[in-house]
Order: sequence, then C-alpha cells, then structure tokens
Amino acid sequence: MGSTSKPSLKLATITGVLLVVLLSFATADYRITARAVLEGELQRAAVAPFDGFVIESSVRPGDRLKEGDLLAAMDDRDLVLERARAWADLEKLRQKYSEAMAKHDRPNVQMLTAQIEQAGAQLQLAQEKLLRAHIVSPIDGLVVSGDLTQMLGSPVERGKTLFEIAPLDRYRVVLRTDDRDLRFLAAGQHGQLALAGMPAARQDFTVTRITPIAEAKDGRNEFRVEGTLDSPNNYNLRPGMEGVAKVSTGGHNLIWIWSHGVIEWLRLMAWKWLP
Repeated sequence: MGSTSKPSLKLATITGVLLVVLLSFATADYRITARAVLEGELQRAAVAPFDGFVIESSVRPGDRLKEGDLLAAMDDRDLVLERARAWADLEKLRQKYSEAMAKHDRPNVQMLTAQIEQAGAQLQLAQEKLLRAHIVSPIDGLVVSGDLTQMLGSPVERGKTLFEIAPLDRYRVVLRTDDRDLRFLAAGQHGQLALAGMPAARQDFTVTRITPIAEAKDGRNEFRVEGTLDSPNNYNLRPGMEGVAKVSTGGHNLIWIWSHGVIEWLRLMAWKWLP
C-alpha cells in the first residue's frame, strides 16, 4: 500500500506543479463584465412653447415618428384673438398713415411709421406663437418619454419637457461598472453587448468615455462607462434595453485572472483587521 501510494503522490505533485507552471505562463484575454443599458446617442426634447392647455395628443412612449409629425396641440383660441387684434391695429395704423401722407403731415408720418413697425412686430410674434401651438417631432425617431393622452385639458408651463425623442440609428451603451474594475478600463477598448431580449445577437461596441463620479446602486458604488455601437444595424434595438456587456482589457496569465479578485479581497481584509 505504501509503495503504491508513493508513485501516485509523486504523479499528483508533478501534475500540480506542471499545472501551476502552465497557468503562470498561459495567457488569455481578461474581460470586464458589467450590467449595461442601451440609450439613444442623441435625445431631443419637445417642450411647451408657452403657458397653456393641451387639447390634443395621441403619442405615447414606444411610438415611431417622422420629423414633423404632430406630438401635441395647445389651445390656440386666445392666440387667434391676439393675432386678429394685432392685424386690426396694424390696419388702423396703415389707414392713418395714408391720411397723414395725403395731408403731408411729416411729424405724424414719422410717428405712425414707428407705430406701424411696432404693430407689425406684434403681429409677427402672434403668428409665430400660433405656429408653435402645434408641437411636432424635431427628428425621426422613437418616443422614449412623455404621455399626455391622460392629461388633455391640463395646464402646462412654458419650457416644460413634454416628450423626449431618440433616433433609431444611433445608440450608446452605458455600463454600470464596479469600482474594482474601473482601473482596467480605458477609452478605445472594444467589447460586446448581449441584450436580455436578444442574447444571441451580440452587439460590438467601443468604449468612449469613463465618468469619474460614483453612483450608489443596490448598496454598492458604480461608475458610468459609455460606449458607442460599432454598427447599429439591428432594427429591433430600442432605448432602455438592458443586458450584460464584456470589455476586453488585454492579455493576462490565467492564474492571475482566476485569483486576483480573491487576493485583493484578502489584502483589503488584512489591512482592515490587522493593527
């Protein structure tokens, strides 16, 4: 029994040593894994042009729009009256101007000229407000926020964001990266994104920006890392889709890849508890 176990022990020892040596020299690509969400690279806001009431809107998040499609309409009855008053005032001034010209009344002509210019500006302003009462999509894209279908007749304040529209051909990948992995990431690195809704269709992307500000999420610190899709040619992509991203950071030996997390945790615990 003793003589039989010795060759087995030697074989196991030699195998273990060879395995450690192999892992110490064999290298592989070290990839950072992080939760990710898809966002529109550009988001355009449609805001309320003036204080008023919404009287028409049938657009909801998820709707696809063309540039110029109607998003919502504001109550324009007061604006129609304002334009009519401005037009009537302008016509009266023009009539007075004609009478003053016929009488060669220069002082009155000069005064009426200034008043006509002012009235014309008021009329133009009223017309522009009337045009802005119809809020339209500024770009081709997808409505990602904004639903006024249950708020018809409700007041809105000037400048309030009513809708956000994102284009369907330009996306960015937002990674929520653990602070322990942040030091391995840099702009220009390449990665792949697997979305929960289409895990088999991997999307290639390139890291473009690392935000040096931490955000507390689910009891841990996360950093926002942004990337752009290399070829967003999948028409099923939508802003807000979530998944898992992996970023290639370069080659490391296998024993370091598998053990550095545990070693760093032990170092931190040792620093925390040792005097």
